[in-house]
Amino acid sequence: MKQLFKYLFILSGASFLVTLILILNGKTETAGPFLILSLLLLALGMRSTKKWKGFSFTVLIFAAVSLSMYYPESLVQIGDFQFKKLIVPLLQIIMFGMGTAMSFNDFYGVIKMPKGVLIGLVCQFSIMPVLGFGLATLFSFPPEIAAGVVLIGSSPSGLASNVMAYLAKANVALSVTLTAVATVIAPFMTPLLMRYLAGSFVPIDFYAMMLSIFKMVILPVVLGLVFNHFFYGKAKWLDKAIRTYFDECDRLNNNDYYRRRERFSVVHWFVASCRCNYS
Repeated sequence: MKQLFKYLFILSGASFLVTLILILNGKTETAGPFLILSLLLLALGMRSTKKWKGFSFTVLIFAAVSLSMYYPESLVQIGDFQFKKLIVPLLQIIMFGMGTAMSFNDFYGVIKMPKGVLIGLVCQFSIMPVLGFGLATLFSFPPEIAAGVVLIGSSPSGLASNVMAYLAKANVALSVTLTAVATVIAPFMTPLLMRYLAGSFVPIDFYAMMLSIFKMVILPVVLGLVFNHFFYGKAKWLDKAIRTYFDECDRLNNNDYYRRRERFSVVHWFVASCRCNYS
């Protein structure tokens, strides 16, 4: 098996070399298949090494980006069905999964450490959006890109921030509370910031955006919270199966974050799948 992975690295290097030669000779379009193949082989080869296997999905992302840049038409639609129609339902599923990874106890942190929560929220909804606006203005991005940069800065944090806090041995409880509270106030703060900071780039409909965020974020998160509150621990065999799945993901990705969590549900499996792939 190790010999096979060794060959994968060799083939990946050879494909990348061919890619460089083609690009240097002005045949950029021809280099596409070799670049994608090189990244795919590299990702497979990295799975065999304990040190680098955590970066394999990152390499796969580069492969997917390369595929979309060279062959965009194949990723836009199939027949009459356009893939952009899946954006909203997929976001709702992700937000529902985020809700199942939270509990009502996460909001108790506001009472336990109000000063930290307040400072975190003020920094999150001031420094980040202003920085996004500054970058968009400084580099004179096109209106759509500039608005997107501001939107990134104006959006609340997610589960990934909690994972990073855990890995950095920071205050995970504070991070979880900030995520919960920021998500709740996002339907008001994000459209407000977008209206005043991104309104100069593109037209912003405050109320339409607020309603859209409520449907895509708040409603699925609340449903996830309710689901987790009433159904977690009801099926012991499922909890055990999902815990085993998490342990396997941890073994493959050298990350024990989810293994130490106490609450598991069906949607946690989905969230863990994303986490394992993302790692």
